[in-house]
Order: sequence, then C-alpha cells, then structure tokens
Amino acid sequence: MGDSEEGETLRGTFPSFMAEGLMLSRRGELAKALNCYSYALQLQVGDRNCLVARSKCYLRLGDTENALKDAEASLQNDKEFTKGLYQKAEALYTMGDFEFALVYYHRGHRLRPELQKFKLGIQKCQEAIENSVGSPSSVKLENRGDLCFLSRQAESKKAKQKLQVKFPQKGARYGSRQQEPVRNEKTERQLLGELYIDKAFLEKLLKDEDLTKSTTKQGVTVGDMIQEGLSYLDTRTDFWQQQKPIYARIRDRKLVLKRWTREQKRKPSEVARYILKSMEEIDMLLTSGCPERSCHKAEQVLKKIQGWSDDEVPNRSELLGNLYSCIGNAQIEMGHMGAALQSHRLDLDIARENNLTDTISRALDNIGRVYARMGSFQEAIDTWEEKIPLAKSNLEKTWLFHEIGRCYLEIEKAAEARAYGERSLACAEEEGDIEWQLNAGVLVAQAQVKLQDFQSAVTCFEKALEKAKRVRNDVAQQAIIIALDEANKGFIKDLKEERRLERLRELREFEDEEEEEEEGEGEESSAQDAVEGETGQKWEATVEKQEEEAAEVAQGGENQVADTEGAEQGGSEEGAMEDVEREAEGERGETGGQPERTEEAEKEDDSGSLSQDVPG
Repeated sequence: MGDSEEGETLRGTFPSFMAEGLMLSRRGELAKALNCYSYALQLQVGDRNCLVARSKCYLRLGDTENALKDAEASLQNDKEFTKGLYQKAEALYTMGDFEFALVYYHRGHRLRPELQKFKLGIQKCQEAIENSVGSPSSVKLENRGDLCFLSRQAESKKAKQKLQVKFPQKGARYGSRQQEPVRNEKTERQLLGELYIDKAFLEKLLKDEDLTKSTTKQGVTVGDMIQEGLSYLDTRTDFWQQQKPIYARIRDRKLVLKRWTREQKRKPSEVARYILKSMEEIDMLLTSGCPERSCHKAEQVLKKIQGWSDDEVPNRSELLGNLYSCIGNAQIEMGHMGAALQSHRLDLDIARENNLTDTISRALDNIGRVYARMGSFQEAIDTWEEKIPLAKSNLEKTWLFHEIGRCYLEIEKAAEARAYGERSLACAEEEGDIEWQLNAGVLVAQAQVKLQDFQSAVTCFEKALEKAKRVRNDVAQQAIIIALDEANKGFIKDLKEERRLERLRELREFEDEEEEEEEGEGEESSAQDAVEGETGQKWEATVEKQEEEAAEVAQGGENQVADTEGAEQGGSEEGAMEDVEREAEGERGETGGQPERTEEAEKEDDSGSLSQDVPG
C-alpha cells in the first residue's frame, strides 16, 4: 500500500479494523486481513486479542516465527490468557515442537478444562510424539549417572526455533541431492497425496540440464527454484510422517468408515424427527407460495430416503408415495402438468403395489385434478368415478360429486351434471356444510338452465342466493343475481312461447271444427244434386226413347200404307184407326203410362177380343 492509502486507512477506528480483519480472514484474504490487524495494533498497541488474531493469520500464511512472536506477546501481561496459550501451542505444534506444544496445551486445559480444543491438542501432540519416538511402553529408562535437565531458558530458545529448510549452494550440482533414506514410493504417495504429482513433475524437470541452468529476470536459476520446491516437499513429508504415519492414517480411515456406518444406521426417533420436520417444511413452502423450493426440498428428501433400508424406515413405501404427491402438487402450482401427472401416477403405482387404500384415493384425487386443469374432462370424470367407492366422509363425497358434475357440465352433458349436482347437494345437506350447499345448488341450477328448465333453475338460484347471504359471500351473491336474471328472462320467454303455442293450438282446433262443418254440408248438397241428376237423366232418357219409338212407328205406318195401296185400295178407315190406337196403347204400355180408360173403350176391347176368338 502506498502512503496515501495507509493514511486513509488509519483514519478508521480500532473496532472497525478488527471487524474488517475478521471478515477478510473468513474470506481467505489473509494478506489484507494481516494489514487490518497491523493498523489496529497501531491504534491500540499490545492488544492481546488483536495479537492472537494476527498470529492466526501468520500461521495460516506459513510464517510460524511471526505467529509464535505474536502469541508470546499476547501472554506478556497475562500468563494465563487462554487464547494466547492455545495460539502459542498451535504455533509450536506447526513448527514440529510437539513436546513444548503439549506443555502449553496442558496449561490451557488446566485453566479451562471445559474447552474441547485443549483436549484435542493434547491428544494430537501425544500421537505425534508416539509416532516419532515410539510408544512409552517400549522404552525403559535407566538411572545411570547424573541426569541433566533443560533449563527454562533453553526451553524458550527451543520454542523459538523453527524448521529451517537448508538449500544447497549454488555451486552444487542439481542432480546430486543429499543422501536421504530411500522412501517407499507407495508410502510417499500416501503421505503427499495430491502433491506427489507435483513432486514427480519437479524431479522430471530437474533432469533437464538446459532448463536448470537458465535464469529468471531476478537472476535466480530455475534449478535453484526446483531444488527449493523439492526440499520443501521432503521436509513436509517428514513432518507428516511424524504427525500421522501410514498406520495411523489407515486406522483413522477405518474409524471414519465405522463412524459413517454407525451414522447411516439412524435411530428410529431421529429418522421420524427428520421426516416430520422435512414434511412440515415442504408443506409450509408450498402453502406460502414457493412451489419451486418446495419441489426441490421434496426431491432432496426423496433421494435421501431412497438410500435408506426398510429396517430404518418401516413405512418407507408410504413415505415415498407422500413425497411423490408433494412433488406433483408443487409441479401443478408451477404449471408443469405433464410432470405432475407422472409424479401422481408414481404415487398411485406405489399405493397399488402395497395395497394402501388411502394413498390410492389421494392419488386418484390428484390425477383427476391434473386432468381437469389440462382440459381433459372425460379422463378426469373416469378417474374421479373410480375414486367414488373409496370416499369415506360425506364432505369428501360432496366435493367429489361436485367436481364430476362440473366436468359433465363442461362437456355439455347437462343431465348427468344435474344428477351429480343433486347428489352433492344431498351430501352437503347431510353434512350441514352451507358452503358446499351453495356450490352444489349453483351447479344444479346451471345444469337446469342448460336443459331449458328455467322455472326449476330460478328456484335453485333463489335458494343458493339465500345461502350466499348467510355465509356473506358477496362475490357469489353478485354472480347468482346475474345468473338468476338470465334464468328469469328465459323463464319469461318460455311462458310467452307457451302462450303463443296454446293460442295457435286453439286456432287450429277452431279451424278444424269449421272445416268439418263445411265438409258435412257439402256432402248433403252433393247427395241431393246426385239424386236430382239421376232423376233428370232418367227422364231425358225416357223422352228420347219415346221419340225414337214414335219415329219408328211413323216410318212403319208409311211403309205399311205403301204396301197395302196396291192390294186394298181404299181400306176402311176404321181398320186403320184401330191399328193406330193399338200402337198408341202399346206405346203407353212401354212407357209405363196407364191413362184412364172409359167404359166405351173397355167395351170395345171386349168386343175386339171376342171377334178375335171367333174364327172368320
């Protein structure tokens, strides 16, 4: 930092520098945090908490010497400052002075036995010492000669020592490294872990003489840099070998595996508590309008429970079905109908496999809702009708019948909609639920409107309006009033139509009666005309016949006169007259006429007959 930046920074206060340093340290920006702590110490020189904080930064940066100095400075005024004791022990342990670190861990534990960090420090120091020199049971101490003990001054000097990396001189050959004990490659790989690849890469670079002889801009040869890195890795290998050897790593790995296995076998109470808490959280997220988070949480719990056995979760199948149901409901709220349908079908499959009646009913209910949302009303009807035998309470039946009737109304099947609406209304009345009585009544009225039964629809709408007023549902009241007005208009229209049809019917009946009367009079007149016509025809025929016969007689008389003129000239006039009279009488006989006969004529007839009987 420049002087101007430092001046601006120093304008802050001690607490602000401390807070900023803590925040930067948590972020991992250790260099900036170190500067903040240094500025804070300029404002309050010797603050022990700030010294401990800066010591932690130094230790994390690998500067163990400055870390130890700050830790000792924090103990200058108070030797029993537990934070300073712990920080000094940590610095000594990192430097490899396990014995001195153990001393300060014990001091802190004696002052604050409730702190777990001192117990862990004692344990890890003891393990590191045993890993370095062996178990104490394998060492026998003998009292031979005088025993010399290190003084406190020597201890303090020893505490200030640090692990120093000795680099080879520049004149030394890079290929000829110091004689070191040959390590097993497998052991070294286990100790270094991921750093083993880096070490192998550096050793490969070290074999390239041209590269090792080259120099950087600062005048440092690449060989020196490679040798420095290899020496650091060797030193850390020795440190990790002392701190935790291979057999200790294997033992820890087994302990971790055992602990993991033990954790996997959870107690039933812990499993039940976790499941209950998770389900409550899922429901809360869904009801609070966060379907995405609810779905994500349900999927996490589902994945976790799928990894558990039936022994750990006795009702595992039922729980999986519940989670699929929760996921499906969340997907409905998100508008993902296809995925929701698939989730609810999985719930239904699990329920049928395990013969869970309640779960089957719930899954059918949800599947029907998805179909109805998608507009597949016939599929929704089929699904909900399958659920009818599983419905237990009247309230559930009320809802179910209402939804089925609503779907029938959507597909223009008003008769079925009215039937299911009446069933829903009956269940709601039996349950005593006014809200559902209102809904079912409106459904029945709407179906009756579709069926053109406006009078019944008006009655149902009026009853529904009363129930809406009882529950104080203003929205329903307004909707029912509008529907009632339309039904009344339809009812009035029907009345007018009925009256018009009735008038037309009466008019037709009157016209039919008049036509029947006219037809009767016509038949009588036609019969009379027919009789008169027949009489006239007969009379005309008689007259014509008489005229024809008279003409024939006249012709015959002329012919006879012509014939008899030659034989009998001047025949008697009386004979001719008789012939004429006989012909006239014959004509009268033929025509049916019978003129009145006089006594003289009768006598003449008698005398004529007598003369015919007597031969001439």
